[in-house]
Amino acid sequence: MNIEWLDLNTVWFVLVGVLFTGYAMLDGFDLGVGALHLFTKTDEERRLMLNSIGPVWDGNEVWLVTGGGALFAAFPEVYATVFSGFYFAFILLLVALIFRAVAIEFRSKQPMRWWRQMWDVSFAAGSVLSSFLIGVAMGNIAWGIALDEKHEFAGSFFDLLHPYALLLGVTTVALFMMHGAIYALMKTEGPLHEKLRGWINHTIIFFIICYAITTMATLLYVPHMAARVRANPWLFSIALVNMLAIANIPREVTRRRDGRAFISSCVAMLALMTLFGLEMYPHLILSNPNPEHSLTIYNAASSQKTLGIMLIIALIGVPLVLAYTVSIYWIFRGKVRLTPLSY
Repeated sequence: MNIEWLDLNTVWFVLVGVLFTGYAMLDGFDLGVGALHLFTKTDEERRLMLNSIGPVWDGNEVWLVTGGGALFAAFPEVYATVFSGFYFAFILLLVALIFRAVAIEFRSKQPMRWWRQMWDVSFAAGSVLSSFLIGVAMGNIAWGIALDEKHEFAGSFFDLLHPYALLLGVTTVALFMMHGAIYALMKTEGPLHEKLRGWINHTIIFFIICYAITTMATLLYVPHMAARVRANPWLFSIALVNMLAIANIPREVTRRRDGRAFISSCVAMLALMTLFGLEMYPHLILSNPNPEHSLTIYNAASSQKTLGIMLIIALIGVPLVLAYTVSIYWIFRGKVRLTPLSY
């Protein structure tokens, strides 16, 4: 296959972005369900929340593994810089993801109240911490991190916890809570279903407040993250799609079209990730305060031969991941009902 006419660096930038966007949309809702977990009161409600994501949560994380593998293959220097610079943060993220996974599997192994409460707290705390750390990482990528002339991180863990990154962390938690509430609404019925319907407006308000503050902070303090839209006004249509998708969620929920509400939430997340990618391009890691040390899709990429070979492999592998995801969601479609084999 002749691919010499392709800008392989840009193709891989888009492909890595697609994989991480898929992760955000899919694992985002089960992290959101976890963040809402402790707001339920009875054991039955908590089991319903767990079983709404039970068949799919581990499959959703395949997208994170695939995205990380693609980043390593296409842009190894970025992979090395991020994982060394964000080492402690990634360890925290890994611990949070492990604890929520263990909590899902262990919670129903024993009937004791203290046992289940312990794992309920682990599940919720792991979900909130995971969501928060993902947002903090994106906030630092947008803001820029201190890189030296060797493209190595020149700061500390606490340098990553500046106000803008923390704001992105809270906004991500809010986004995932909204997304998760809509998914749980779509998968449940009965009293919990009606309770979730009331929660959605609260999660939407929480997200919109965080999103508005983040947008203002970005325009004031991170102007380069809006430069491409300012230079190309037609790109504002993506921001408009995002706003309309968010506005459509309460409309669809009111009309009890829960599936359409979830699709609107996915479209909003897709638009947000698209805007993020457009404003970052061609940078992968922006160096702040020394932009000349930044990592881009050109100075951090593998060789053209490697990118070409890996693209062929990706064209085979990504459709398989997509087919697996679609099949799982098709098999486990419909409302959640508890059985003796449920979590």
